[in-house]
Amino acid sequence: MLQVPFIRDHRDKVIEGLKKRNLDAAQMIDKVIALDEDRRRQQTELDNTLAESNSLSKEIGNLYKSGQADKANALKEKTGALKESSKTLGDDLNATIEALNQLLYKLPNVPHQSVPAGSTEDDNEEVFRKGDIPTLHNKALPHWELAKKHDIINFELGNKITGAGFPVYKGKGAKLQRALISYFLDKNTAAGYTEYQLPLLVNEASGFGTGQLPDKEGQMYHVTEDNLYLIPTSEVPGTNIFRDELLNESDLPIGITGYTPCFRREAGSYGAHVRGLNRLHQFDKVEILRVEHPDNSYKALDGMVEHVKEILDELKLPYRILRLCGGDLGFTSALTYDFEVFSTAQDRWLEISSVSNFETFQANRLKLRFRNSEGQNELAHTLNGSALALPRVLAGILENYQTENGIDIPEVLIPYTGFENI
Repeated sequence: MLQVPFIRDHRDKVIEGLKKRNLDAAQMIDKVIALDEDRRRQQTELDNTLAESNSLSKEIGNLYKSGQADKANALKEKTGALKESSKTLGDDLNATIEALNQLLYKLPNVPHQSVPAGSTEDDNEEVFRKGDIPTLHNKALPHWELAKKHDIINFELGNKITGAGFPVYKGKGAKLQRALISYFLDKNTAAGYTEYQLPLLVNEASGFGTGQLPDKEGQMYHVTEDNLYLIPTSEVPGTNIFRDELLNESDLPIGITGYTPCFRREAGSYGAHVRGLNRLHQFDKVEILRVEHPDNSYKALDGMVEHVKEILDELKLPYRILRLCGGDLGFTSALTYDFEVFSTAQDRWLEISSVSNFETFQANRLKLRFRNSEGQNELAHTLNGSALALPRVLAGILENYQTENGIDIPEVLIPYTGFENI
């Protein structure tokens, strides 16, 4: 959530920034500023009324003590009127605050200055590419056919048990999946991230804190009886560890990692581009999260990008990095880099990671602060990245490592799988 003082002091900058998202926010921004002026005026009036009421109450007490009951009783009528006035002012103030917050909830984060303008994923900017695209044999197959041929993933069985988008991994497919999880976690902990095992269900406050609510409730599975949500990413429970926390500057930076299954409804997703592992309702992901001092967050973002690059280099998968344009940028993000692996059998790029800096946007919703060197409380910056989302990484391995004699296992994973070939 954007900070009102920042909006007030940088009106034109905010409006221009949101234009990168193809959002004409001038009226909304002016409404925010007007509501904030109302809020401050009402708060001042309420504070003055309460102060006058308290002062009169003390005076009435002193009058009673000094035996001047008549004067005290006369003043009581005035204090009664002040109490009624303060109640009305308080109700008006609360209504203004609620209207202001509802408007702020609708405003996305202001893109970083490096974010390119654009409307769709076609306008994203490629900033890096590495790896040779392998030449496959004539009988090469897409991963969903390879999975069936080698009996390692059963999509039909998952459909029977639950529904489309809930695959069943078996045999060497399950072991390869587990190997990837262990490998990713080991890489992350070796890089200084503390491993957490996190809940798979979160409450409404957690969904609000990281920005899934009220923006993305349609994408989440909702346990209505308990008003809990299945997590769409471990970013949600992981970042909410720090909700309502006041940290010391010496605590920063903080880095955590965790593996969780993730659940997304992905309503309206149909067609050939979502076949097999390309888009699922339940999938595994290993996440990295950081809480940073504002002065260091973009250096930390670069470090996260380099970390994911190192993993993909070791897996020896052809990949590229995109800087997302304003129109493709997530609601809460100031700057996002997407990693995509090339699927040779499908002849297309598959997104396998997003690494983002949210600046203070999430921290403001979370009330995540730290006490700076001057003893003042300041909002921290939050960042997160997939390291990595498993389905499309697995798809890339199956397709790019296939041979006429089966599927080779990337060398770095062999110590985790215990086998070299499927």
